[in-house]
Amino acid sequence: MALSLAVSPCPNDTFVFHALVHGLIPGAPEVNLTFADVDVTNTAAERGEFDLVKVSYAALPWLLDDYELLPTGGALGRGCGPLVLAREPDVDLAGKTVAVPGDRTTAYLLFRLWSADRAPGRIEVVPFHQIMPGVAEGRYDAGLVIHEARFTYQRYGLTALADLGEWWESDTGLPIPLGAILARRGVVDPAEATEWIRNSVSMAWANPDASRDFVVANAQEMEPEVVQQHIDLYVNEFTLELGRDGFAAADALLQRATAAGLTPAVKPFL
Repeated sequence: MALSLAVSPCPNDTFVFHALVHGLIPGAPEVNLTFADVDVTNTAAERGEFDLVKVSYAALPWLLDDYELLPTGGALGRGCGPLVLAREPDVDLAGKTVAVPGDRTTAYLLFRLWSADRAPGRIEVVPFHQIMPGVAEGRYDAGLVIHEARFTYQRYGLTALADLGEWWESDTGLPIPLGAILARRGVVDPAEATEWIRNSVSMAWANPDASRDFVVANAQEMEPEVVQQHIDLYVNEFTLELGRDGFAAADALLQRATAAGLTPAVKPFL
């Protein structure tokens, strides 16, 4: 029976899952792939729509009754956090309108923790690709961006008010937990799924040219050098194996969120 998989069309996900999606992993089942932005998969997973799914770590408190966190395939790291962008430096966000890519994204959860003492006046959930143009054109006073925006925001004449990854790392000493891979309980054996995905990651690294056409075809018009920067940043040792630091990062994020009254409590992973 084919398994349903939902990930983003971003280069890190297409690079990681190319071998699994294309039937190159011995013993793995057929996979039916759906591309969706993470704010969509966060909500879809709450309805149990996919067997394997990429979601935000911030969404886990609403999902772990029905899904199990896998220790591979996700997006964690250092130097890869969300950015808060504006047209001018040193903008005071109090009373301002900020565009964010989703209300249960890790980026927005980090923003809420960071801005607790300088909360903006209004938050608008905006499709990711509309945030930088919207800030540049003055529709929003600031915007919260992720992924390849780290490499392209200067093209819009914007400045970074804060790097939430740097803030998180300096405060915790831990990598930033962005995207998690979940397996639906009672449908997918988590040990088997972990092995399939781990093999897919290893194959991608061993032969990066094999996935190139698939990655570029779904990269939403990114230039080749930005595609490679994206993969280099977000596909790292934590993608292959979360390890103790990865689980500790997830625990730190969710425990802080619970203490701040932003998410329900979850059982620690460590």
